[in-house]
Amino acid sequence: MKAMYVLCPDPNAAQRAVDALHATGVADDGITIISSEPFEDQQFAHRDQKTWMFWIACAGGVIGLLSATWLTRYTELSWPLPTGNMPIVAWWPNLIVMFELTMLGAILSAVLTLFVTARIPTRRSQLYDPEVMDGKILVGVENASGPSIPDVEKALLAGGAQVKRVDL
Repeated sequence: MKAMYVLCPDPNAAQRAVDALHATGVADDGITIISSEPFEDQQFAHRDQKTWMFWIACAGGVIGLLSATWLTRYTELSWPLPTGNMPIVAWWPNLIVMFELTMLGAILSAVLTLFVTARIPTRRSQLYDPEVMDGKILVGVENASGPSIPDVEKALLAGGAQVKRVDL
C-alpha cells in the first residue's frame, strides 16, 4: 500500500492541506491527521468528534448492576441463613457488591470500546512519523483512489512542506 504525507509546522498549514485535499476530491475518511496535541479551534479537529463510548459504558454499568443484583440475591436465597427476624436478602450489605460490579461493567466496556475504536491491536502498519512528537502535524493520504496521485501531491504541498512517500 502506498501512502504520502506532509508534516505541517502549524495548524493553519495543516488546515490548508486538508482543504486542498477536499478540493481535489479526497473524502474525510481517506485523510489521516495526527498531532501531538488537540487543535480544537481548527476545522480538521472536529471531523471524528462523535462517539458512542458514553452510552456503551452506561450499558456496561447497567449490565454489571443487574448481574450483581442477580448474583447477591441468588446466593442468599440458595443458602439461606436464618438470622432471627431479619430478611434473608439483605440489601444494605449487597450494595457494596452491586456498586463494585456496576463500576467493573462500566470500566471494562469503556476500555473495550476504546480498543475497538482505536483499532488496537492491529496487524496493519499505520501511517506515522516520529516528528509528530516534536510538534509537527501529519496530514496524509493512504491508497489515494479517485483523484490522481499528482493532484494529491499538489494538494499536500499546500501544507507548506515536502511530501514524503512511504510503503505501508
